[in-house]
Amino acid sequence: MERKMSSSNSPCAACKFLRRKCTQECVFAPYFPPDNPQKFTNVHKVFSASNVAKLLNELNASHREDAVNSLAYEVEYRLRDPVYGCVGLISILQHKLKQV
Repeated sequence: MERKMSSSNSPCAACKFLRRKCTQECVFAPYFPPDNPQKFTNVHKVFSASNVAKLLNELNASHREDAVNSLAYEVEYRLRDPVYGCVGLISILQHKLKQV
């Protein structure tokens, strides 16, 4: 996925949060746009920016967006339920299926 620069060339949410210059090669820019800073903040809080960067650099570019979406989903449920995270939701749903 190519870097999509906004008309104001504002840094991506990751670079803004990390207080660094956002370059054309920024691995975060396509997935953490400046208009949604909370997405990166939450992912960074749980996984750390360096781990996310390593993960994205190891993946084929065609899989990166799905990986970021998955991380964001996992983070959402980890923040809601710090002990079980999304596994807690999966267990609840499986239990409901068994009751049907």
